[in-house]
Amino acid sequence: MKKTIVAMLALTVFAGTAFGADVIEMKRGVKFNHKAHQELLKDCSKCHEKGPGKIEGFGKDWAHKNCKGCHADMKKGPTSCKECHK
Repeated sequence: MKKTIVAMLALTVFAGTAFGADVIEMKRGVKFNHKAHQELLKDCSKCHEKGPGKIEGFGKDWAHKNCKGCHADMKKGPTSCKECHK
């Protein structure tokens, strides 16, 4: 019984990664390669703090702070306006 509960919980937690879109098109010409970020980071909680699904509070300010900040910290990925907004 315990194994079944653990398996169901694991399935629920990781189901979001199986169904996440490969590339997400956002406003102002921004394309986000979700699959590439999953493979590189391997830690969904860096963006999805409250679990799989939509990011709470996501918007321009969130993206500029978190996405651009992460790219600057890792020295990898776009950090200038025209690199994201094509």
